[in-house]
Amino acid sequence: MAETTSSLGIEELHTYWASACAPGSVAPLPQDLVKTLLAGLRLNVLETLRYLHHEKPAFAQFEAWVRERNGGELDEASLDRLRHALAGEAVGAEVGSLDGVEGLSADDLAHWDEHGYVILRQAITSEAAERAETAIYDFLGMDRNNPESWYRTSLGHSIWVPLLRHPALVANRRAPRIHKAHAQLWGREDLWVTVDQGGFNPPERQDWPFPGPHLHWDATLAEPHCLELQGILYLVDVDEDQGAFSCVPGFHRTLKPWLQSVPPGVMLHDHARNTLTMKPIAARRGDMIIWHHLLPHGSSPNRAQRPRVAQYMSLRPTRFAYTAEWRS
Repeated sequence: MAETTSSLGIEELHTYWASACAPGSVAPLPQDLVKTLLAGLRLNVLETLRYLHHEKPAFAQFEAWVRERNGGELDEASLDRLRHALAGEAVGAEVGSLDGVEGLSADDLAHWDEHGYVILRQAITSEAAERAETAIYDFLGMDRNNPESWYRTSLGHSIWVPLLRHPALVANRRAPRIHKAHAQLWGREDLWVTVDQGGFNPPERQDWPFPGPHLHWDATLAEPHCLELQGILYLVDVDEDQGAFSCVPGFHRTLKPWLQSVPPGVMLHDHARNTLTMKPIAARRGDMIIWHHLLPHGSSPNRAQRPRVAQYMSLRPTRFAYTAEWRS
């Protein structure tokens, strides 16, 4: 490998740092490689951007921060896999061979094609889900059996839980069935899992109305429309009225004509919220819902008796087609 300015041996990290801290000084990395780089270094996207923009560190300081985010050190085998992938070389699945791992069935794949989402049943064990659920309650300082404790506002009026690296959540990101299902949908195994947060959506009450997110897209609606996947892992049983993840099934098939039908001057998200109806998706503890990022989606008000507790994650290949123009 060519000599690098990076002590981690990843020149792309230096390019990413330079483009963030000194815009215009270098040609930025393509968006897909940025996502691969950060996922491969087990960094959360927003956490990293906040650090770079607020601290404006020297590069050596940034690399030290990357190591600190990873408990002081990064596994050399993982770094080597990332180096090879960024160099355009073939790499296998992060979790080892997926041969023999049960993934999505033929019926699941047909459901995906038609509806744009699929439920991966028992993506993780019930025990693994409960460990992650407990981690979220502990992080929030809440008691799962005391409803009065569910409404603390230390994180604001939000369902997001910025717990990123608890061992229980990290273990779930390495679940072989999750990697196998995403490999089936992408048609490849060189996948990188995001370091994403948890979710805690308690039952609504007068002093705690549902804060959203309401119907939205996390993707550009500009053409060409490309494939990308998003996912939520239920850490508890979730009924339809329990703040379930919701989406507009099949909309990835009709997005283009719908966009053409939006009246001039009308905001796309406003028109979607006024004209589209989301379906809440119930599932069991340990199930994962994977959806096409072109489906309008959101959470929903929790009108049940128990919180919805969840973990978010996405898996993407090293390189993938994307549309750089942003339209929302």
